Amino acid sequence: MKLVLLQPPIQDFYHTEVRLIPLGLAYLQAAVKKHLPGVEVTIKDFHHGRGRRTAALPRELDYLGQYWRQPDQSPFSTFHQYFHFGADFETLAREVAAERPDLVGISCLFTPYFREALAAARTIKKHWPAFLVMGGHHVTAAPLSVLSDPNVDFIIRGEGERPLVELLSALMDGRELGRVPNLGYKTESGPVLNPREENYPLAELPWPDLSDLPPERYLYQGQPLCSLTVSRGCPHHCAFCSVHLTFGHEHRRRQPEDVVEEILRRLDQGYRVFDFEDDNLSWDRPGFMALLRTIIARLTPGRAAFTAMNGLSYPTLDREMLALMKRAGFLHLDLSLVSASGLTLWRLDRPHTLDRFLEVIQAARDLDFRVTAYQIIGLPHEDLETISGALALLTRLPVFIGASIFYLPPGCALAAERPAGDEADFVKARSTALAIETEHFSRDDLYTLFITSRIVNFLKGLPTGSGESTLAEALTAAEKKGSRSRLGAEILRRLIKEKRLYAAVRRGREPLPRFKADLFFQVLGRAGRVASPAGGEIKWT
Repeated sequence: MKLVLLQPPIQDFYHTEVRLIPLGLAYLQAAVKKHLPGVEVTIKDFHHGRGRRTAALPRELDYLGQYWRQPDQSPFSTFHQYFHFGADFETLAREVAAERPDLVGISCLFTPYFREALAAARTIKKHWPAFLVMGGHHVTAAPLSVLSDPNVDFIIRGEGERPLVELLSALMDGRELGRVPNLGYKTESGPVLNPREENYPLAELPWPDLSDLPPERYLYQGQPLCSLTVSRGCPHHCAFCSVHLTFGHEHRRRQPEDVVEEILRRLDQGYRVFDFEDDNLSWDRPGFMALLRTIIARLTPGRAAFTAMNGLSYPTLDREMLALMKRAGFLHLDLSLVSASGLTLWRLDRPHTLDRFLEVIQAARDLDFRVTAYQIIGLPHEDLETISGALALLTRLPVFIGASIFYLPPGCALAAERPAGDEADFVKARSTALAIETEHFSRDDLYTLFITSRIVNFLKGLPTGSGESTLAEALTAAEKKGSRSRLGAEILRRLIKEKRLYAAVRRGREPLPRFKADLFFQVLGRAGRVASPAGGEIKWT
């Protein structure tokens, strides 16, 4: 029996160059090798390192032509071209067919890329008659939608290690598919979704098999990056999140010694930076503190660096924990503010408070951590005053701003408040889609606030020193920094003078008609100052 597991290409306006190791597939490969050593398993990554090419904008996103409209050389540029990131589908299918697999597994993690996963399945079937199984978070959230595709033979919901092993065993031994947990399959009378059962205990899962994923291919700031997880499951019930559909709410954690042994193995393999992909890394305070102390005790300072780019839940953090993280080698902090409104957080069933967030920011600043704070712009329960107020707050705090436009993932509690989603909604389930408007804010508002966050981050990154600067002094500093910063200073001066934002295009400067200058000035006026993570402040008024 031969199994090929693949990460398909995606299509979008952009993609990140980091966090692209197909960690879930590596866990599956390791589990199959452990339980079924006679099965040959190969991972093929058709996304990362396979180039990009322009692609047609999906018809469901045609309206974005008003917003992501032209190439812009300014520091405040957004998007203008839709791309296919990764191998083309014919190349993908030929490479898979060359392996002559009996079963092909396709990862379908993210809802807006479900069509790319299905296109991979369709093209593979044209070249090779293997069984095809699809799994991942989107499959778990919309199982029947995926299983209805004629090229998909099986789906797996939830955690996949045990179900995949049992599916392979059933196929090899001719056993009944009805006994394979979490499996979806087709019969003459219609689709069948088997009951979900528990996965192998976390302590019994082998470390991910990264043998098909060379370290030099996955980099962070020029250093080989390794993704790893300490835990699965998030105890929170945030209404905008559906990760519980895959991993549940029970927080399960590996032992610190096992995690550090894996880190030491990866260091020997050439990795240097480690990104924890946990959904709630620090939830178990004693467990996380023990892990940090074990890292400090067993690793030479500077030998490894750590990040948690999936975000940290700030209520679990305090000065003692942050100090240990600093000693262990964490490079920066990614904190999920989401909203500054207590009422919004209550409606979202999110057990966080603004006071706690501010305490953590102060402690992080004292420890010289660089912090990025993430705000969701356009939550359905918020009005424009609340959204712009949160952005103003982050503007005057010594953090960089990670602005994400709200979208509706299938399976989250907020989705239950709306009509059932269809494929058009799946395509729009991405930040770049600017998809959700309400009576309280328009798409133009979302667009403006997103660009405002980019302008604010530009100002936060200027070399203004540790004291207070005027806006004029800050723009003068920008003009001395380099050509791109000079361009940003020029466009900002025109924005302040003309109340209009321009894009820097080949033919000169072109106004951006959907940008609402009044809303921009409202945010900066409410902030009053722009605080730099380096310690300085720019006085806005």
